[in-house]
Amino acid sequence: MADVKKQVILMKGIGVSSGITIGKAYLMDRGAIEPAQFCYLDVRETDNEIERFKNALKASREQLLRIKKKMEQDGKGKEHIRIIDAHLMILKDNMLINDTINVIKKERVNAEWALKTVLKDLMEYFDKIDDAYIKERSMDIEHIVNRVLINLMGRKHESISDIKSPAIVIAHDLAPTDTAQMTKGMVLGFLTDVGGRTSHTAIMARSLEIPAVVGLETITRKAEMGDTIIVDGTTGTVIINPSESVIEVYKRRRERYENYGRALFHYKDLPCETTDGKRIKLMGNMEIVEEIDSLIEHGAEGIGLYRTEFLYLNRKDLPNEEEHVKAYRQIVKKMAPNPVIIRTLDIGGDKFLSHVDMAKEINPAMGLRAIRFCLKNSDIFKTQLRGILRASANGKVKIMFPMISGMEELRRAKAHLEEAKAELKAEGKHFDPNMEVGVMIEVPSAAIIADLIVKEVNFISIGTNDLLQYSLAIDRVNEHVAYLYEPYHPAVLRIIKTVADAANKAGVSVGVCGEMAGEPEYAFLLLGFGLDQLSMNAFSILRVKRLIRSVSYSEARKICKAITGLATAKEVENYINLKLPGLYKEEFWS
Repeated sequence: MADVKKQVILMKGIGVSSGITIGKAYLMDRGAIEPAQFCYLDVRETDNEIERFKNALKASREQLLRIKKKMEQDGKGKEHIRIIDAHLMILKDNMLINDTINVIKKERVNAEWALKTVLKDLMEYFDKIDDAYIKERSMDIEHIVNRVLINLMGRKHESISDIKSPAIVIAHDLAPTDTAQMTKGMVLGFLTDVGGRTSHTAIMARSLEIPAVVGLETITRKAEMGDTIIVDGTTGTVIINPSESVIEVYKRRRERYENYGRALFHYKDLPCETTDGKRIKLMGNMEIVEEIDSLIEHGAEGIGLYRTEFLYLNRKDLPNEEEHVKAYRQIVKKMAPNPVIIRTLDIGGDKFLSHVDMAKEINPAMGLRAIRFCLKNSDIFKTQLRGILRASANGKVKIMFPMISGMEELRRAKAHLEEAKAELKAEGKHFDPNMEVGVMIEVPSAAIIADLIVKEVNFISIGTNDLLQYSLAIDRVNEHVAYLYEPYHPAVLRIIKTVADAANKAGVSVGVCGEMAGEPEYAFLLLGFGLDQLSMNAFSILRVKRLIRSVSYSEARKICKAITGLATAKEVENYINLKLPGLYKEEFWS
C-alpha cells in the first residue's frame, strides 16, 4: 500500500530564539496533569494520605538532585544548575506544602485533588497580575506541582535525556529542568503550545542558541512523532510536513541566516558610532544570571536594565540584605569594568504571594507598585538600597528608580538612599559614595517635567514598554486593543523627543531600555532624537550596532525632524519605510 501523503500545516507562534532548523519531531507529554478522580477519605485515612503526599515530595526532590548531579558531572554551567536549585526551593515552600496538607485534613480528599486545588488557587492569583514576566514565573510552580502529581500517580517521567538522535522537541510546555538538560546538536529546536518571550524556557533557548517558537496553542495536536518540521525562530513560523521545494527554500534561508549571523560578529569589537562620529552605547537588559554570558558574547557594554524582581519570586520570605549583596555582586564582578544599572523593585504588593498583607487592587498597573510600593514599605526598600550600595564597592554600579511620576517621589527615594549611605558609613561598610542615580521615564507626567527631573539625576532611561501603555491608554496584553500599541504613534515619538531634548540640554545621559531599542528601524529614530544609550536583549545588539555604523547622525536627525509633523502612525511608518532602505539594508532579509 502506498504511503499516504501527509497534509502540510503552516503555524505561527512567538519566536523566542532566532534561527532556522529542519528536523524530525519528538513529542513529549508536558501538558497539564489530570489527577485521579476525586476521592473522599475516611477521617482515619487522612494521615496516610498526608504521608503519601510527603513521599511524593521526597521523590521529586531526589529526582531533581539526580538531574543536578548528572549536570554537574557533564560540566553544565552554573546558570543551568541554578534553575534546578530554584525548583528545589519551590519544593520546600511551606505555603505550598501546608496548604495542601490543610486541604487533605479539612476536606478529607486525596492528595492529588488537594494539590490540584492549591495549584488552581495559585494560578488564579497569578492571572490577576498585570506583568507578563511575573505571570510566566508562575509556570515554575506549575511545573513542580506536575512533577509531584506524576509521582503521586506512579507515572514515569519523560526526560529530554531520553532522546537518542537529533530532533525537534514538541511539548505542551517544557519545564526549566527540561531545557537545562538540553544539548545543542541533540535538540535541534523546540516548539510548545504555551509560553512567552520571558519564560525560563525561552531564556534558556536563547542562551543555547537553539531556534524555538512558543505559544503555538495546538502544535502537540497537529504534529506527530517523526514528522518533518521546519522551525523559523526569527519569524515564529512553523511548517509541518513541508514539500521538498519548501525544504530547499528554507535550507537556503538558513544558510543566509547563519552567514549573516557570523558576519555580524565582525561588528562585536568595533566602536558603536555613526558614519559622522556620533557614539552610542549599546547595553543589555537582563533579569536572571543565565543571560549574562550571551550579553558579553554579543558585545554588550554593560547592563542597561537589571530587573531585580526575580529575587522576590517563588519564595515565602523576603530576601535579606546579604542575599541582595550576593546577587548584585555576582553580576557586577562579571560585567566589570562595564557598568551595571540596577533597577529597584518594580512590583506591586498584590504580586507577592505572602510577604505583605495588602488589599487587592482593581487596577494594579496603576496602583501601589514600583516606587510607590517601595516608599510605602520603606523597610523592604531600605534593605534593597543597602544591598545595591554594598555591591557598588565591587564595580561600576548605577541605581535606577522605576515609575517616577513626579519630583516628590524622586526626592523621597533619594532621601532613603542617603539614609542607607549614612547607615553603612556608620557601620564601616564599603560602598561607592558617588554612585550615579537615575530614573525610568515611563509615566507621561514624568516625561512632561523631564526638564525638572534631569536637574536632580545623573541619567534617565525611557521605558518605552510602559510609556506606550500609559500614553496611549491601552492594555498591551488585551487582544482587543493590542492593535493600538504602536511605537510609531506621533504622540509617543513627541514624548521621546521631549525627554531627549531636556536631557541633552542639561548634559545628562539619556537612553531607552524598552523593546523599541532592540529593533533597527526604531533604533534609527531613537538615534535621530538624540539618545546616547540603548539597552536590549543580547541578540539585538549586533544588528543595532550594524545599523548605527551604517548611517549618519545628521541624516537620522533630519528624518526625525520631518516625521514630527506627520499625523498618524501609518504615515510615520510609510515615511521610514521609504527613507531607511536607501540608508541601511538588512542583509539577511534581502
